Amino acid sequence: MRTHLLWTIAALCLVAPAAQARSAYDGSWDLVFVTQGGACDPSYNFTVNISDGIVTHPNLVKFRGYVARSGSVRASVEVHDKFASGTGRLSGNSGRGRWSGYSGSSRCSGYWTAQRN
Repeated sequence: MRTHLLWTIAALCLVAPAAQARSAYDGSWDLVFVTQGGACDPSYNFTVNISDGIVTHPNLVKFRGYVARSGSVRASVEVHDKFASGTGRLSGNSGRGRWSGYSGSSRCSGYWTAQRN
């Protein structure tokens, strides 16, 4: 009976998914997007969460983002007739980068900043 239990535990250890390493950037981040060109709103503010390098927002279904171990960021979001994508870098508790997109038929671009909560 004891041998059977040991084999079962060993099999479960081999089959169980490996735990993902936490990202150095995990946590809640406040973002500010500033429009420098185009007819989009002057700025946008919202908070995202990073978990294991994946960037999410609870109310934005069409939001995709990823932070590499190096801090390099890629993200895109689509809400109704608005779309934006951007790249940049996080370092420590802050970050910044560039974004571009459109609102209706207007093209827009600017920069973004991030602060860890």
